Amino acid sequence: MGIDIQKLGVAYGDHRVIDGLSLKIEPGSFFTLLGPSGCGKTTLLRTIAGFIDAAAGRILFGDKDVTGLPAHRRDIGMVFQDYALFPDKTVNDNVAYGLRARGQDGATIRRKVGEALERVGLGHLGQRHPAALSGGQRQRVALARALVIQPTVLLMDEPLSNLDAKLRVQVRDTITELQREAGITTVFVTHDQEEALAMSDRIGVMKSGRLEQVGTPSEIYRDSVSSYVADFVGAANTVEIDAPGAAQGMVTVGLGGHSISARVPAPLAGSRAVLIARPEDIALSPQGTGGANCVQGTVSRRQYLGGKTHYLIGIGADVALAVETHGDGHDRYMPGADVDLSFDPMKTLVLAS
Repeated sequence: MGIDIQKLGVAYGDHRVIDGLSLKIEPGSFFTLLGPSGCGKTTLLRTIAGFIDAAAGRILFGDKDVTGLPAHRRDIGMVFQDYALFPDKTVNDNVAYGLRARGQDGATIRRKVGEALERVGLGHLGQRHPAALSGGQRQRVALARALVIQPTVLLMDEPLSNLDAKLRVQVRDTITELQREAGITTVFVTHDQEEALAMSDRIGVMKSGRLEQVGTPSEIYRDSVSSYVADFVGAANTVEIDAPGAAQGMVTVGLGGHSISARVPAPLAGSRAVLIARPEDIALSPQGTGGANCVQGTVSRRQYLGGKTHYLIGIGADVALAVETHGDGHDRYMPGADVDLSFDPMKTLVLAS
């Protein structure tokens, strides 16, 4: 069952946090709301859940208008950042809570709880209390509790933010596998762009209570519509440039005293623009060997990171670009080395400032 949000408005007192937001989420898909703190993503999620009232607009689950329904009547599963487990109840009882609230019989509850815990790899821990579990185990209990009721919609509010790096990846993979298996329409909130790119069918990047861009992970990353999106979703070099009235297509722009070709995804109305180049899309070579569409620079900083090396390259007097290299000899350039930076014109974007 999909979600259809129509011209939604949400206010805290006289302050309109979300104003006129519309969004369609396909049935069975994994949709991520991505953005920094304060952008409105958690407010939107909690409004979908029914914890916050809408000031305007409608929210539909399939053909059912749930705008005026309280949370307990929306048939949702919810996974919180802080797990929200009952500390005085066992793992079994925590997972069984929603089933008991729905009046299911004891035999059915025991069977469903056992199945849910096996699916998250915790079938042997049913008699433990939350305090005896690790953070990753607690989050998997919370996931089992949300899924066991077979909700229409699964909502997840930054569920991985309290876990260490290794556990984040493990629980991330568990969530993705279980969501695909269950086929439940899922809305996931995060500020972590790697999580969003790795887990999502589609992503909505939020800024100041509105959706800046909605698309697949590839579209968001490769075809950002603004410098805000490009800079937030993965590292990106952003350089203010002049590109007066550039039409959609290819354009030649100045960069640190040199000229390169870049792609303009949409026509530019003004003269000021931003050049977007991701560090991994810039190739380094010894100066004089870069060929077409390159500029000259000097290595000012080098960070060796095992399978890759990060460089900071000075171009002219005022521009410094981050470059990330991989493969054999990726760490060959030392600070002070003169290099050519080659740009892929199709991956180098010029966007409105």
